[in-house]
Amino acid sequence: MTIDANTKIAAVLKHHAAALDAIISISPRFEKLRNPLLRKVMAGRTTLAAASKFGGCTVEDFYQKLAPLGFAIDRETNAVDEGKKSLPHFITSLTKAQLVELDVRPELASGTDPLNSIMQKVKGIRPRQVLKIINTFEPTPLISLLEKKGFEAYVDRRNFNLVETYFYKTGKTTHPEAITNSPATSDWESLLQKFGGNFQTVDVRQLEMPQPMLTIMAALDKLSTDKALYVYHKRIPVFLLPELVEKGFEYRIKEIADGEVHLLIFKP
Repeated sequence: MTIDANTKIAAVLKHHAAALDAIISISPRFEKLRNPLLRKVMAGRTTLAAASKFGGCTVEDFYQKLAPLGFAIDRETNAVDEGKKSLPHFITSLTKAQLVELDVRPELASGTDPLNSIMQKVKGIRPRQVLKIINTFEPTPLISLLEKKGFEAYVDRRNFNLVETYFYKTGKTTHPEAITNSPATSDWESLLQKFGGNFQTVDVRQLEMPQPMLTIMAALDKLSTDKALYVYHKRIPVFLLPELVEKGFEYRIKEIADGEVHLLIFKP
């Protein structure tokens, strides 16, 4: 495989299993790649050039570590300048007075779900204002949710531990009906009987965001049609619900106690 500055990390990892350790040895900032769920999120979007900026290294460092694994090196192809990509108008015309910032890193560090804080900020956004979410990862589920509510998003990945995401309301909603209530649980027991214990279970209660949603979606990708996914969660996963509907899944939610929520996800 020939690699250059624009090659995605995911392509390198897919081509050679030993590439993971080789890349992590370049910088301790790449340790996050050991987590398979975070690796799935980051590696598919990150080029060698972008990773070198995050890791405080150079593209040449990647070449020197990967060449012994059999990778052919193309040093003639220059990295695409990410800064020259066209930016949305709301970013190029953004003024400080328009900006509303919310740093959710303290909430994440304490184990608190920042959804309530975010949605409160969203409700307070006035015309022409832009909401800036400061986070440690790209909030893909939040982007999907707010796009359906008429927001345009722009993601600025500053490094592996700092991502700034901007939201501007355009008013063009694709799903005007908001999910405000959980599905009725009156048929919970009948569904359990229907599947007759033919479940795949997953427990995401101890996982940090965004791993719960990524774990659930990864499990659903492998779920056979005759099975249901039984999820142990500590909260109703609001970001996940629209994704389930779009992918053709049905779900039921049963709130067991404070901090204890069970979900049943299945194909109709």
